[in-house]
Amino acid sequence: MRIGIDLGGTKIEGIALDNHGKELHRRRIASPQGEYAATIAAIRDVVLTLESLTGETGTVGVGIPGTIVRATGLVKNANSTWLNGQPLERDLSAALGREVRCANDANCFTVSEATDGAAKDFHAVFGVILGTGCGGGIAIGQRVHAGRNGLGGEWGHTPLPWATADELPGPPCYCGKSGCIETWISGTGFERDFAVVTGQKLRGHEIAKAAAAGDAAAVAGLERLIDRVARSLAVVVDILDPDAIVLGGGLSNLDRLYDGSLAARLSHHTFGGAVDTPILRNLHGDSSGVRGAAWLWPL
Repeated sequence: MRIGIDLGGTKIEGIALDNHGKELHRRRIASPQGEYAATIAAIRDVVLTLESLTGETGTVGVGIPGTIVRATGLVKNANSTWLNGQPLERDLSAALGREVRCANDANCFTVSEATDGAAKDFHAVFGVILGTGCGGGIAIGQRVHAGRNGLGGEWGHTPLPWATADELPGPPCYCGKSGCIETWISGTGFERDFAVVTGQKLRGHEIAKAAAAGDAAAVAGLERLIDRVARSLAVVVDILDPDAIVLGGGLSNLDRLYDGSLAARLSHHTFGGAVDTPILRNLHGDSSGVRGAAWLWPL
């Protein structure tokens, strides 16, 4: 049995899977806010509850909103800031009396979709989360590729490629820089851009609905988003050239991302053009992160 934990800013979700990926049990609780020791205890309790419900002991993987620096074992880049600088993986292992594996939540999403999701037939997969923020992850052979510094896939904090004059210097990002991809193609970035251009404050799904109804401003806003996603992914193809790209997060529900427009624009921006990289909608939806954490322990 495998247990996956998704450690989010507001909730901790746990899932128990059998060796074939079948869900046995699931549990969700609120995340302790700002309390590191309470976070360790909460994760421990979710794991023990799942084991009590199943009557089995499982391996444990945890998806976190940051990354583990392998040289030190400490967390960095977590937006749940009380995790930063803490030996989370080591402390969880001590609390549960077994080795616990932690990985960035975008990497967990990618492993999930590469293992038994939309990209299960592909070897090298780049996963994208287009949600409140924008994250990326890499799976090769259904295993996380985190990189030497734990930064593999952190493409959301690189500059928007081929920025136009009106896109410079770009919105400020929480990372301290400006113009990061995350500030443009996340859900919040999409809504911010529409508000700046039109003066209208609409949610992402409202913009999409207005575009479907033929509203010119909404259609234009959606076109800007598609173009920026294409430019951003073109750099991934030029560097990694993955066998497939799988999209997740709230914006991944936009049908417009899969009608051929994004793929065509991708070819326009890649070196030499004419690429045929599949762009896939995720299979497991909001469950991909927690499933991927469980798959940090492969068969």
